[in-house]
Amino acid sequence: MPLDIDPRAADFIADPYPALAAIRGVQPVFRSASLGGWVVTRHADCKALLKDPRLSADRMGPFFAHMPDERRARVARLEATVTRWAVFVDPPDHTRLRGLMNKAFSPRAIEGLGHLVARRVDALIDAFAGRRRIDFIRDFAYPLPATVIADLLGVPLADVDLLKRWSDDLGAFVLTARATPDKYERAEAAAREMETYFGDLVEARRAKPGDDAASWMIGAADRDARMSREELVATCVLLLFAGHETTTHLIGNGMWSLLTHPDEMAHLRANAGDSAFVEGAVEEMLRWDGPSLAQVRVARDRYEWQGVVFEPGDRIFLMLAAADRDPDMFADPDRFDLGRDPNPHLAFGFGIHFCVGAPLARLEARIAFPRLLERLPRIALAPQTLRWSDNLVVRGLHSLELDLDNG
Repeated sequence: MPLDIDPRAADFIADPYPALAAIRGVQPVFRSASLGGWVVTRHADCKALLKDPRLSADRMGPFFAHMPDERRARVARLEATVTRWAVFVDPPDHTRLRGLMNKAFSPRAIEGLGHLVARRVDALIDAFAGRRRIDFIRDFAYPLPATVIADLLGVPLADVDLLKRWSDDLGAFVLTARATPDKYERAEAAAREMETYFGDLVEARRAKPGDDAASWMIGAADRDARMSREELVATCVLLLFAGHETTTHLIGNGMWSLLTHPDEMAHLRANAGDSAFVEGAVEEMLRWDGPSLAQVRVARDRYEWQGVVFEPGDRIFLMLAAADRDPDMFADPDRFDLGRDPNPHLAFGFGIHFCVGAPLARLEARIAFPRLLERLPRIALAPQTLRWSDNLVVRGLHSLELDLDNG
């Protein structure tokens, strides 16, 4: 039987790690018929290719270019938005866009958010502390990063749920969801709505700047003429989308990992006041079952690498989830160990496209988990059927039912 993976299979969606480990042990770089591209599973290989300039991050441009003209015209706003996202752009444009995005996640911006994050965490726990059962994703893992990124961008909290709906529709396309048949139409509609919303935000901040990330980016872009209005709007959409998606899955997957490893949860409870231990614990959550399954690159030209030949336009699926359980890099990699050190995982990527929001995601998780465990001493899993995201780019739970009082 040919070596391959089926990303649509229920067992792969629920737990991709056994299949990825089997592939890594047999043929760590192979051509996948089901994916129509190369699959890479070793840590060293993924890290090397993430910084290889012969590979492009632009997987959206070729996708739209190969669409029939009539269909492409129907998703024109979607194309105009996502092809301007820094995550899908190469240097020199990436360097320019990333420089301005860094202003949104500057040390000044992140350092000032700690007290806000703590207040948001406590307010969310207060809202459900008296209940017996909650959906942890709906009641905590989603609203925490969504409201924090809204604060950072200067978006009214009353608009968060509306923006979440648009973001979900956009994400079904960007993250290649397989169970959403009308994802192109929904993503196009969402892109149009978000373009209008953030276009108005850009003009409002330009006329009256505030102390928020959108104002900082707009001011820098206007001073240096380094970002067009269209790029500013697209970047705001990206920051909102990426700013909550990754962190939601970090917190949701992290709680799932703790609850299915009670000894490690007890270890974290006992060391919740040790900031160094908590930092390491969050890194292990990212490595063990983090929010990123894969990143995709496209070969610019024909070249040979590690005994295989990449042809122009070939897609390369860098399986970060497999890389972060590579026994050549991690001791006892199939053990969830909150005290693991060192922990050079690739959950946030590597190289010039390393996740710009990583410091904020880490900050939120480092504050959230000690507070959750302190205030919810008898938290446990409730009976449920888990449903995981159905794509190869991110990994996260749609819901996580918890019992808050099983004593």
